[in-house]
Amino acid sequence: MFDVWNQLAFWSVVVLLLAAVSRVPISYNIRNLTVRWRTTAMTAAAFTLVIALLVVMTAFVNGMNRLTDSSGRPDNVLVLSDGAPDEAISTLNLGDLPQIENLPLVERRNGRPMASRETFLIVNQAVETTRRDRPKRRFLQLRGIEDPLRSAYVHDQGLLPGGAWFSPAGAVELPPDEQRPRPVVAIQCVVGEGVARELGRDRDAAQLARARNRNRLDVGDTFTMGNRTWIITGILDSASTTFGSEIWAKRSLVAAIFGKNVYTTLVVRCPSPKAAAELKDFLANYRNVAVSAQVETDYYKSLSETSKQFAWAIGFVVVIMSVGGVFGVMNTMYAAISQRIKDIGVLRLLGYSRLQILASFMLESLGIAIFGGILGCALGSLVDGWTATSVVSSNAGAGKTVVLRLVVDADTLALGGVLTMIMGAVGGLLPSLNAMRLKALEALR
Repeated sequence: MFDVWNQLAFWSVVVLLLAAVSRVPISYNIRNLTVRWRTTAMTAAAFTLVIALLVVMTAFVNGMNRLTDSSGRPDNVLVLSDGAPDEAISTLNLGDLPQIENLPLVERRNGRPMASRETFLIVNQAVETTRRDRPKRRFLQLRGIEDPLRSAYVHDQGLLPGGAWFSPAGAVELPPDEQRPRPVVAIQCVVGEGVARELGRDRDAAQLARARNRNRLDVGDTFTMGNRTWIITGILDSASTTFGSEIWAKRSLVAAIFGKNVYTTLVVRCPSPKAAAELKDFLANYRNVAVSAQVETDYYKSLSETSKQFAWAIGFVVVIMSVGGVFGVMNTMYAAISQRIKDIGVLRLLGYSRLQILASFMLESLGIAIFGGILGCALGSLVDGWTATSVVSSNAGAGKTVVLRLVVDADTLALGGVLTMIMGAVGGLLPSLNAMRLKALEALR
């Protein structure tokens, strides 16, 4: 976004030059804007709407990019079946896994390869809630793992305070209570912060009143998925990664409940990013196994294709709305000039040059734009930190449903400032040129 800051600096210099060229008192322009305050306010509101929309939509893209960029490790290699673009449709050959895990480039600890065998699947969950504003069904991402501690090390994931990894059995019997008249066997799981917040929104007022955490599900809370009761043993400290939208549980139980008794993914830790790149290249030419290997960070960065498409859509929408803003300020300035023709004539007789008249009206147009733009940036900034559900995908068709956090950063606000001044300058140029061409005596008639 370095170019955005250059452009912002350029337009700031333009405003300062106009102020230096124009000898017409700024108070004159301010007085005329306040006299016609209704028109000024409506024009500024158009700028506010355009810039606020730009900030919100850009914050959404920022959140998607930050999520994919911060997911994965450069020293991990993610292995899928040959030709599979995504974990959900990958099917690894069980006999290939030990060959890959025992390669020299794989890190070992206490004689064991640092590799995580996983089954990844997307579950269609029926949402049990009395709230009318919640969906009836949704897709949840479930990752079955065998050794939670080893998988946590490989993925560099920890738990928030108060949580624990699920037991070796992966399940626990819950005693009867107000909601359960009989004991029930619950599947233990750890969940990402994003999906914990999403599941927590299903609760009604009575459930929220009893909740440990009103913002999300917490340790000890239960939910239903696949006609089974699931109990949360821990919350992944993963708000800034795609793992924040996943549920992790014991792989053998996941396979039995959902009928997917295959490994979809193998993630191995290498001693260094260089070793990971070497392992990826080795597996690409290794004839003993038919797999597709990628450095983990490259895999997640490939999922940013959705954000690129969304960015193009933002550009299209903003351009269309900007045209409206340009015509709005142009109409306002033409009306202002038509009402102040005699003022312009007096200014010319007082010795103000055509260029100074041009600079004065350009400053007036930019003033309206900047005022509306500042309000738009302030309004759009309110969404910073909000969460939203989206899909990230690649050109190959790989995709994940994620819960992301909207990010309004300095670059986003700078972009809003640049667009504001471009619209103000383009919209005010023709009316200002028209004012500049007026002759003093003709204007006073």
